[in-house]
Amino acid sequence: MELSTARCDNMDSTWNPWHGCRKYAAGCLHCYVYRRDGSVGRDASQVRKTASFDLGVRKDKSGAYVLPPGSDVWVCMTSDFFLEDADRWRGELWDMLRIRRDLRFRIITKRIVRAKECLPADWGDGWTHIAWGCTAEDMTAVRTRLPVFLSTPLRTRFIVCEPLLEPLDLTPFLTSQISTVVVGGESGDDARVCDLAWARGIREQCVRARVPFHFKQTGAHFCMDGVIRNVPRREQFALARELLPDYRPHA
Repeated sequence: MELSTARCDNMDSTWNPWHGCRKYAAGCLHCYVYRRDGSVGRDASQVRKTASFDLGVRKDKSGAYVLPPGSDVWVCMTSDFFLEDADRWRGELWDMLRIRRDLRFRIITKRIVRAKECLPADWGDGWTHIAWGCTAEDMTAVRTRLPVFLSTPLRTRFIVCEPLLEPLDLTPFLTSQISTVVVGGESGDDARVCDLAWARGIREQCVRARVPFHFKQTGAHFCMDGVIRNVPRREQFALARELLPDYRPHA
């Protein structure tokens, strides 16, 4: 099953087999998982297996899968698939992903540098029902993660520049291997500023390379023409679409 271009704002289903993470890079500073867990007195750095661990293969009383065939499923959205703390569970998760080839899985990671050592023995050139997103929030991440991302055997790849923290030069990595680039600002009261000029610059790079582009949301603190405004959460997605429409070269 081939995967369509990934969109991060229209989730059919979410499957979090483990929860919690350890801050890893600049993009993690104001992690939404830490913020949400902190609001209920929970420590997000404590990684735990969840009650939904087997959701991918769970069946209802009629014997049908809870996640119906053909669904788009986002995996590990409150943690990282390649988190070291989850090494002891990942083998079981690979088994479940292998069984559910009738689903379209989407997985975003900051820890792409660990991918090759964590892939299953039968991985080959990659499984066609899994699309992989690699985050790149600043130029340090671009330089350290994206070369590894392109050299890892994966069938479908997309880049996630969220939270976008500075101007990025993605040009060397915008090849036919990239299905789309997703850009977004940071959420929360302490969010760092996202600048429209940075997002526009990435869109222009994508247009030149004929790689699809999607401006997901502006973030809470958004700069336009040198003026920073606070954007309510309910307006962030619509404003992003209004300012920078999707670029789809093959539409």
